[in-house]
Amino acid sequence: MEERAAVSALDVLMERNCSLIQEIEQDLVRLTLALDHTDAEPDTMSFFSYPEQEDMESGDRVMDLLNTTDPSSVTLDEAKAEQILSLTNNMHLLICSQTPIIKKLTKSYSSEVCLDPETAHPKLIISSQGDSATYTDTWQQLPDLPGRFDTTLNVISMHGFTFGRHYWEIDVTGKTYWELGVTYPTIPRKGTTEDCWLGRGAESWCVEFFDGEYTAWHGGVPHQLPFTKCFCRIGVLCSFPAGMVTFLEAEKMTPLFCFCVGTFSDCLHLALCPGHDHNGNNAKPIVICNLSSPTCDLC
Repeated sequence: MEERAAVSALDVLMERNCSLIQEIEQDLVRLTLALDHTDAEPDTMSFFSYPEQEDMESGDRVMDLLNTTDPSSVTLDEAKAEQILSLTNNMHLLICSQTPIIKKLTKSYSSEVCLDPETAHPKLIISSQGDSATYTDTWQQLPDLPGRFDTTLNVISMHGFTFGRHYWEIDVTGKTYWELGVTYPTIPRKGTTEDCWLGRGAESWCVEFFDGEYTAWHGGVPHQLPFTKCFCRIGVLCSFPAGMVTFLEAEKMTPLFCFCVGTFSDCLHLALCPGHDHNGNNAKPIVICNLSSPTCDLC
């Protein structure tokens, strides 16, 4: 709390400094112009008096600011700083020590899924096991079923889930563009409407990786994520009791983003988009890593 208060006070002082520097720069410009037009020695103190303020306000402000920002007047409680640093390190060690436990608990919610080829865009190749999707530049001659995506490169799981907790891990190794998340079965499948994209409508939630940047999407609202590393496995945890969809980096269980939905109004399907070729650098498939799972309720 002391640190935040000190930082806040410094921010105010920095703003005052910047404002004062701008005023001084303007004064220097006027002084230079005055020197160019007269050989007489300028009256510096009178120069710093603005036409509308014939007093020493600027000089007083300078002195006041210098006195306030004098380093010798700033004191730090080193003992408390050491305590805070020690507490922070201990908390970090505690969190790291809990990672195996968190991973074991999270994976206990693993639910097996397989992708539904009848929902896949014609430029997606779905494996025979239904556990991977690969982009192809060739438009496959497939039946134009009502549930098939015809514009966005999406595919969703064959079965949905109605309650409980469910966890999936998706391997995105070597990919430069992908989207993954969960969706209601009512997500639009046809046409160029943005709602067909994962996370762009109210029916789906997703995390997108594109050009080295991660973005979480829902309802067309983007949330830029502060990560730059190309993660290999992404975890998706869906909790009906908590009404949340959480995205994780699966190796260290690092949270990427959590959507607090509250109450889901329909069953949820896992949804994937392996992305287009992205300048020839995105040919690898997106793969569901099915783990041993408990019995789960499907819809």
